[in-house]
Amino acid sequence: MDTTVRVIKIGGNVVDNPEALARFIGDFVKLPGRKILVHGGGKEATRMSSRLEIPTTMIEGRRVTTRETLDVVTMVYAGLVNKRVVSMLQAAGCNAMGLTGADGNAIRASRRKPEPIDYGFVGDIAPDGVNDSLIGSLLDAGVTPVFCAITHDGNGSLLNCNADTIASAVATGVARIAPVELVYCFEQPGVMADIDRPDSVIPLITPETYARLRAEGVVSKGMIPKIDNAFAAINAGVRSVTIKHSDALNLSTGTVIRN
Repeated sequence: MDTTVRVIKIGGNVVDNPEALARFIGDFVKLPGRKILVHGGGKEATRMSSRLEIPTTMIEGRRVTTRETLDVVTMVYAGLVNKRVVSMLQAAGCNAMGLTGADGNAIRASRRKPEPIDYGFVGDIAPDGVNDSLIGSLLDAGVTPVFCAITHDGNGSLLNCNADTIASAVATGVARIAPVELVYCFEQPGVMADIDRPDSVIPLITPETYARLRAEGVVSKGMIPKIDNAFAAINAGVRSVTIKHSDALNLSTGTVIRN
């Protein structure tokens, strides 16, 4: 019996594209065994912020979360996007449950210190911040948890987290009770040497090559937290991490992150 848990993170650009999301959902439900979905929704949050005339500030791919922005991302991530994804999974025959970190005390975080950069109401997840017992119980009951990027601090305050960080933390937490494979799916075929050339996928990234790729500017902006979190997961016991296109979930393609 395969006891592996597959943690799949889907990016906001795919969530924001109805056709791409429908294809992904079809592939996701075909994955064998126990699985967890983590989703972004940044494009939708940025659009909603614009409609409400709330400015959006990004620093190295991470959203600065003011109190007003926290209200917006909570509405969008935990409400609109999460329930849309869960309803699509239910329609496809996957018994899913949408969750924030506050639900069942699934993921607890602490507000990030304002130095050297003040990101506002953004959470950092401690190594013991993921409730692996709760998640394991849901998986054992045949439920697929669907996490958005909202956590809590245990004192009544919600916090925004990067969805890549949520995926890494959940994968790391679940790795305490089962073998885990982590896959980051988005709208590109992997980490590319040239963003304009789909055939330039870098098949393998190690700490040494990552340092060079960052220095050369090949890896920048939103790809930085994705790869940082991939290495964090590998270092904490996750069996494998792959970055790939959302249409290639069941294919052996993409970029493998390895120490």
